[in-house]
Amino acid sequence: MIAESKIANTRPFIHHRVDGSGPALTLIHGVGARLESWDRVTERLAGRFQVIRLDLRGHGRSGPIEGQCTLDDFAADVRDTWNRLGIAKSHLAGFSLGGLIAQSLAISDPARIDDLIILSAVAGRTPEERAKVVDRLKVVQMEGIGSVTSAAAERWFTPEFRAEHPDKVAARLEELRQNDPLSYAAAYTVFATSDLGDQLHLIRQRTLVATGENDPGSNVRMARMMHERIAGSELVILPRLRHSVLVEAPDIVADLILEFLLRKNQ
Repeated sequence: MIAESKIANTRPFIHHRVDGSGPALTLIHGVGARLESWDRVTERLAGRFQVIRLDLRGHGRSGPIEGQCTLDDFAADVRDTWNRLGIAKSHLAGFSLGGLIAQSLAISDPARIDDLIILSAVAGRTPEERAKVVDRLKVVQMEGIGSVTSAAAERWFTPEFRAEHPDKVAARLEELRQNDPLSYAAAYTVFATSDLGDQLHLIRQRTLVATGENDPGSNVRMARMMHERIAGSELVILPRLRHSVLVEAPDIVADLILEFLLRKNQ
């Protein structure tokens, strides 16, 4: 089954897509991206799951962010999508900002979430790490998206991937540039200033935490801290990879998610 629609209420329009059939699995993309970030992963998962994706507010075909935005606003958009689709409970996977949103929903709506996958996400930033991302936010606010795209390529992709797949790197950077500047700045503010590290112990779902070995922002230290604070969670460090694992290694991500979700019932 493939369905596309938009949700209209007092919040921005939220575009979403549903592929496949089976237990519900919701995938949340990162800041400056779109639901298509999960295309290859969805191809692998839709044979076993009803895969639900949405463009976060201010991204893709969803409505813009007007004024300030909070982590709770993003979580509410996911919740509204579930309500619109009649989804009582879903597996949930979030990448980067989507991982923050997934953490938030796991804490606020535990009865609606089955298994949880936190991918290349942040929690428990040190003062130095917080200062770096806030400095980047100030550059975005003052100089626009284009001011951070060149540095993003190095942070997001391994050198060999940049050399072997310049077209894919260029496409991801162009996707970043196409964002509405005000919406991107508002979303990046949420990413830069939100941190649920002190609340992770409240997460009770069966949880997988994963990140790239060489991801400079969503780093291994943070992933290990999340793993330690979420009781019974599993931790996977993806060798060599940096941040943009959905572009550079979607099949590895799909295998990771499938193995984790299917193992529960074996």
